[in-house]
Amino acid sequence: MRVIAGKARRILLKSLEGDSTRPTLDRYKETLFNTMQTYVPDSYFIDVFAGTGSIGIEALSRGAAKAVFIENNKKALAVIKENLEKTHLSENAEIIASDAVSALIRLEHTGPADVIFIDPPYNRGYELQVLKLLSSSGLVGEDTLVVVEASNETGLDEIASTGFNILKTKDYRTNRHIFLLKEV
Repeated sequence: MRVIAGKARRILLKSLEGDSTRPTLDRYKETLFNTMQTYVPDSYFIDVFAGTGSIGIEALSRGAAKAVFIENNKKALAVIKENLEKTHLSENAEIIASDAVSALIRLEHTGPADVIFIDPPYNRGYELQVLKLLSSSGLVGEDTLVVVEASNETGLDEIASTGFNILKTKDYRTNRHIFLLKEV
């Protein structure tokens, strides 16, 4: 796993051993950032269920002004910190050691984010829980792009019932990226 583009291009990132996280494959990450390319420069980017931090780090490398990493696994938090130091992107990063819901509630006062990326463990309903919270949160403005990485088994009707419009989906072999904007 590596940083694909920007200031930290080609730097290899550390990953966690075992299956406690599921790093986004480089080819999927490239497709993801091609779709989000106009949202990332100078953005306030939130990486929820950050794992190794590779998505938020890619955003910082591509010019995001600030990235917040939300993770509650202690080993993953150490990997995020190490990856930020290795890429020299720590200055514009904030790491929050917390569950997703508590962290997002604490961040409400920071105003709308430009991009919120959500990559929870698959098939446990966390994406729906987070989307329901975000639908009435000050973190989401009318132009905030919310992206969910979910298994292909996650129902799109359930996602649409959370107060977001589906702009686009990108399906891969076992998972998908769902691009959302808040219903107005």
